[in-house]
Amino acid sequence: MPEPLNAVGAITLFVEDRDRARAFYQRALGASPVYEDGNSAVFKLENLIVNLLVSRQARDLIRPAPVAAPDAGSRIQLTVWVDDTDATCNELNRRGIELLNGPIDRHWGLRTAAFADPDGHIWEVAAKISP
Repeated sequence: MPEPLNAVGAITLFVEDRDRARAFYQRALGASPVYEDGNSAVFKLENLIVNLLVSRQARDLIRPAPVAAPDAGSRIQLTVWVDDTDATCNELNRRGIELLNGPIDRHWGLRTAAFADPDGHIWEVAAKISP
């Protein structure tokens, strides 16, 4: 029986400017890369690796699928669970990260806020609303 696909270990985000993306994520995450070279910078979250890869290198990684143009619009949102959405938003603001929206109480029981990286990848922070 094949192993189930139930644990994401890494995500790779295609970026136009590695240094710009690295600086953004260093500010947003409050952490330094665990690995970097001329084409990528890698950040480790609790159970996930976030790899920022220069778009021109992504072609070989996903061929024959095309790499979308930077102005194609967002097609992904990644959510980070937090204990307190408002406190996290205050910290992001302190770090110079501009929110797209929020904090907002959602009818599905979460308080959320979203921000975008310089390449248009959308990140959401979310906490359960206390009953």
